[in-house]
Amino acid sequence: MENLSESKIVTQKSSYFVHPSSYVDEGVHIGEGTKIWHFSHILSGSRMGKNCKIGQNVVIGPDVEVGSNVKIQNNVSIYKGVTLEDDVFCGPSCVFTNVFNPRSEVVRMDEIRKTFVKKGATIGANATIVCGVTLGKYSFVGAGSVVIRDVEDYALVVGNPARHVGFMCECGMKLHFIKQRARCSSCSIKYVKEKQKIHRVV
Repeated sequence: MENLSESKIVTQKSSYFVHPSSYVDEGVHIGEGTKIWHFSHILSGSRMGKNCKIGQNVVIGPDVEVGSNVKIQNNVSIYKGVTLEDDVFCGPSCVFTNVFNPRSEVVRMDEIRKTFVKKGATIGANATIVCGVTLGKYSFVGAGSVVIRDVEDYALVVGNPARHVGFMCECGMKLHFIKQRARCSSCSIKYVKEKQKIHRVV
């Protein structure tokens, strides 16, 4: 993931786009080429990389870090405690939480459980990511799934609660293994499986 604290952050508004109906608080860093569309709100302390696409009615922050080339579709809220690495895709109306056992009358913001979404991961429409989990690189969460535990790199999970049903290529195609090896039918990337974990063959 690009280290936003060390990279050059372009903060001039001419370097990125914010729709007039959206709000960007003071103390927000937005990378060059990022586009923020209608009725969205980026809260203070949040940092966003380059070339992100933020849809309508999206809330990010406060103090959230979003990598570069991240796509967040309509009606998604990225709360404090959630980190998105580069190339993450968040489908329409997917849900993140940050407190495990909320009560309206009990303040628990000091009990936030952190959620990490690693490089290239995809979260399908209307999926729910319960706080405190890590979604591995290039993992794929099916639409409507409820994730309550960590997801391995490249893993495909579906259902409520989400269960592991296969592996996905970096290009988004499902992999089919023969004798612990697979080659993507679309992009030809090769993978090897070892103890139910897969690795890309370099």
